[in-house]
Amino acid sequence: MDWILLVAMAALLIFMFWSSRRRAARMKAEQEAKARAMLPGVKVLLQGGLYGTLVQYDGDDLSKAARVELAPGVEVEVHSQAILRVVDEEEGTVTEDEFIEAESDAAEYVADVADGEITSISDDAQNAHAAAEKKVAEKNIADGTEPGDKPQA
Repeated sequence: MDWILLVAMAALLIFMFWSSRRRAARMKAEQEAKARAMLPGVKVLLQGGLYGTLVQYDGDDLSKAARVELAPGVEVEVHSQAILRVVDEEEGTVTEDEFIEAESDAAEYVADVADGEITSISDDAQNAHAAAEKKVAEKNIADGTEPGDKPQA
């Protein structure tokens, strides 16, 4: 019984050692990737939620302050580890090719609606509204009431 506990304890210690080394290696790789991406002129996000443009950064000596331009002519010095990440400017932007493709698709859509090949969303809404009004009118005719009549008490 004592041997089983000792083996289990040794296995847990080996697992803890192995996982902490793996985590440390992963953190080091992430820090190196961040340091390679930290070039003057990139847009960064600070831990306080401010966005700015990196002016000066020393990836080798993290004890030195980094300079970040928050607005034209407004530079602040921050601790180099206060820079959370590099902001990917490509995220959420549309390239010129995508814009031209969207415009050509829009022009094709407008032409198809004009030719009557397809219906537009607004046409579908108008048709649905007209169908609802027609249904109400048919119901009123079946009930024997006119659209302006007041109900009798």
